[in-house]
Amino acid sequence: MSVVDALLDNAYQDTQLLIGNDEKGDNFLIPRDVDFVLYATDEEKADTVSSFINDNRYGQASYTENEDKFRIIVVVNMPSTQNLICSVSGLMTCIGELFGVEYDGWGCTLENT
Repeated sequence: MSVVDALLDNAYQDTQLLIGNDEKGDNFLIPRDVDFVLYATDEEKADTVSSFINDNRYGQASYTENEDKFRIIVVVNMPSTQNLICSVSGLMTCIGELFGVEYDGWGCTLENT
C-alpha cells in the first residue's frame, strides 16, 4: 500500500470512529489524552520510534513488550476534533511507514460535559 493510500484509508477510519463518538455525545472541543498505538517487531525499533517521537515532541511515547511485538503508545493531550485527530493520526501513519512499524489507530475517553 502506498503512503497516500494508507493516509486515505486512515482518514476514513478516523472519521468513522469520530462519527461513532459523536453519536455517543462526545464533546470534541474538550481536551483529553488521546492514545495513538504502533507496533514494532523488535525492541530496538520500538526504542528508535519512541525516541524519534519524544525528541521531536510529537507526543509522549513509551513502549512495552506485548507477546511477540512491542507496543508503542503515544499520548497527546488535545481536543478530538476531526482536523486535529486526522492530522496527528496522519503523522502516526507516516511515522509507521517511515520506520516500518504498524500504526494501529487511536483511542480516547469520551467527554460529555
